[in-house]
Amino acid sequence: MGFAKRSLRSLILLASVLLVNETNPQGAAQAQGPDHSSSMDANETTQAKIARALSAGPPDVALSAQVVDTDAQGKMAVLREGNNGFTCMPGNPKVVGDPPMCADAASMQWAADFKARKPKPTNTVPGITYMLAGATQRSDTDPFDTTSPPIQVGPHWMIMWPFDPKATGLPATHRERGAYIMWAGSPYAHVHVMGRP
Repeated sequence: MGFAKRSLRSLILLASVLLVNETNPQGAAQAQGPDHSSSMDANETTQAKIARALSAGPPDVALSAQVVDTDAQGKMAVLREGNNGFTCMPGNPKVVGDPPMCADAASMQWAADFKARKPKPTNTVPGITYMLAGATQRSDTDPFDTTSPPIQVGPHWMIMWPFDPKATGLPATHRERGAYIMWAGSPYAHVHVMGRP
């Protein structure tokens, strides 16, 4: 069995254990798709943006993660260099679905594909995205919903890989604790785990 298959099975097992144990002491819903609108605010310092971005990841990830933001022209601007393969973004607190997050390279590819509305994500290995500072979203079922009322979401993390609820045994409906498949039935379905890892 290849490394990717072993890793995928381990991730499914971990998510299943979290589902059974419902380990989250705080709960809510999950962040809508990554639309990294500019969070550049003339009154906000770079240090404040870096702090907000790093609040999304576990301390061991945040410690050495790169921090980027979108500038006024829509281009990525590096706020802090990193060296552990994770990129953290401060998001825009004024925009639903643009929370602070930390993501590995596979998740960054997944997010780029989502933003470009590609037919399906092109990452070749599962990605990990942390949103431990919470988030807002519009739907657990429709990845492209832009009109439903915002849903507040507690700390959570995600496994960005095309999961099927039938194959995993995970539910496809929102849970305030444990794990579920978000956007089930779409090419952007992924495991959503409430709480901190």
